[in-house]
Amino acid sequence: MKSTTAEVDPGSYLLSRTVDGFGFTKQEQSNSTEALSRNRPVDDHPNDREQKRIRKWRKMIGVGGSDWKHYVRRKPHVVKRRIRKGIPDCLRGLVWQLISGSRDLLLMNPGVYEQLVIYETSASELEIIRDISRTFPSHVFYQQRHGLGQRSLYNVLKAYSVYDRDVGYVQGMGFLAGLLLLYMSEEDAFWLLVALLKGAIHAPMEGLYQGVKVVFQVGLALLRFCHDDLIKLPFEKLLHALKNFPAEAMNPDKLLPLAFSIKVSKRLEEFKRDYEKRKERPLPHSLPSLSSSGIPIHNLAGLE
Repeated sequence: MKSTTAEVDPGSYLLSRTVDGFGFTKQEQSNSTEALSRNRPVDDHPNDREQKRIRKWRKMIGVGGSDWKHYVRRKPHVVKRRIRKGIPDCLRGLVWQLISGSRDLLLMNPGVYEQLVIYETSASELEIIRDISRTFPSHVFYQQRHGLGQRSLYNVLKAYSVYDRDVGYVQGMGFLAGLLLLYMSEEDAFWLLVALLKGAIHAPMEGLYQGVKVVFQVGLALLRFCHDDLIKLPFEKLLHALKNFPAEAMNPDKLLPLAFSIKVSKRLEEFKRDYEKRKERPLPHSLPSLSSSGIPIHNLAGLE
């Protein structure tokens, strides 16, 4: 596949085809989580409220992100709140680069991406080519065989497999790179991929932004959302229900605001430290019951 580092414009592929606001070809109405996500409207002409949000964000980040670091240092809680409310679609590419630090990586490594694409070879090239057609096959930007979208995706994945030889190319990596390419150029997408996969935030699961706290919040939000239905079920049907939450409960526009509204006790960190200490001890002949562990079961859902 021919290498190129040209800038790409996914929007140029939309033409007159029947696609949704994100560029996916429209299919029959579905209640799946993927369909709910895709069917959320993206307005080319934002309303007054959205325009106000965009102006706030532009003021916060400055021209090309020039004010971002200063604003984050002065008002971190404002930044956190606005991110949770949602980054305006027209600014996501830039904001993702600023949050991750990939913009700094790009500036510190001029010409590196082009060298990786043009002059280096990867042992994963055939595997990458094989998987490209499976990446977002219903998105117009990636549907054309050897088209601009597929070439750009190939370039980014090949460059990363050479840059990070310990990881190389992993199947499924294309979906992450493919999403980034819908919002930014090849080189920007490459360095953001580097920041995501090689940065400190990718360490163990405990290194998630909010730690284990957000796992509890999302879990409790799902239970709260489905509370009325769950308490009506007989015990033997609960397991099936907990494995198959309704699509509406999985809608991020509803689930995440509910999750972030749930206050989690600082004692959770104490429980975590206690758990880590227990893991280091040799296992006893008989495991203690939950009631003897010092953590009442009924308190887990009421953490505040």
